[in-house]
Amino acid sequence: MTARMTVAQATIAFLKDQYSERDGKQQRFFGGCLGIFGHGNVAGIGQALEQYPGLRYYLFRNEQAMVHAASAFAKTSFRMRTLVCTTSIGPGATNMVTGAAAATVNRLPVLLLPGDIFARRNVAPVLQQLESPQTQDISVNDCFKPVSRYWDRIERPEQLLTSLPEAMRVLTSPVETGAVTISLPQDVQAEAFDFPEEFFRKRVWVIPRVRCDQSLLKRAAEWMQAAKRPLIVAGGGVLYSEASEAFSKFAQVTGIPVCETQAGKGALPYDHPQQLGAVGVTGTPGANILAREADLIVGIGTRYSDFTSASKTAFQHPSVRFININVADFDAYKHAALPLTGDARVTIEELQQSVGGPFGGNTIFARRVSRRRDSSQHPVWLVDKRHHSP
Repeated sequence: MTARMTVAQATIAFLKDQYSERDGKQQRFFGGCLGIFGHGNVAGIGQALEQYPGLRYYLFRNEQAMVHAASAFAKTSFRMRTLVCTTSIGPGATNMVTGAAAATVNRLPVLLLPGDIFARRNVAPVLQQLESPQTQDISVNDCFKPVSRYWDRIERPEQLLTSLPEAMRVLTSPVETGAVTISLPQDVQAEAFDFPEEFFRKRVWVIPRVRCDQSLLKRAAEWMQAAKRPLIVAGGGVLYSEASEAFSKFAQVTGIPVCETQAGKGALPYDHPQQLGAVGVTGTPGANILAREADLIVGIGTRYSDFTSASKTAFQHPSVRFININVADFDAYKHAALPLTGDARVTIEELQQSVGGPFGGNTIFARRVSRRRDSSQHPVWLVDKRHHSP
């Protein structure tokens, strides 16, 4: 069976029935569509959104702000949901480039549907079309290529059949997620095609909790038991895997002090007795002193940006070693670490079972940091200097 629909109608009909699932909890993946309509998307995507109310439309006044809002929604949804952003051709589209870059850098899923130049070309140039004397196969939307985790331009209706599922694969991947850009030429948006009805069925994208290699897990436990001054660096991955509760228990059981990255803020409550606050360039004195002297860094869900590592000067112990828990190989191997490539929550739980605790120098190390409140009642971390070399 087939359904005759325009490209724009098929796109919206497909997106409104995409779902994500983790731990048996299922939700609609797209919470709505943010948009500014004009030359290039009003007669296509605009018409389709009105026809299919299952994907609610929200009016915005600034394209860059749209993408930032979608990224914020994705972050607060633990990357289990996101929003669609659609714009007109030309400057409307390029206004989204900064937001796309930020989403990709921070591993946050957003779907961008910018309007594009006429695929048939005989009406060019349109609006502020980028004209090139070398090729006609280029538009300002090509600017999205280096800042998108997946990029495509739909020039034939049937290309949707492979492009949209690939876009969803990337968006729902904890490893590959980021900005996804699908450019839609305004003439192609209105072209009709007999799409198979199966294409529009409800699809559930299960996000698994990947376990790390067990031999590496055992070695990590041995490193932690041997460490005299371990320190945990908690990143955004703790939040995205919804591991805060397991992480709090892990810190309490092992007795290891915790510092956090900017993306990891809130991974451990601010008033937790082992919470040191931020580390690195914008870090607290206590966190940075402990980072400087730590002989083992356990990074959980962090990509070690320059702010976190103080441009790789924060960790100065001559024999410092790293254990990195991360769902992505790329980040797990940073700082020549022992890589525990897997879901943060599952890995924390399994590592806790292997390590036990509290153990060795960890509890001594944790006690070296005392907590007080200043006159404004803000928590301030101080280091007991009696336990530190000058």
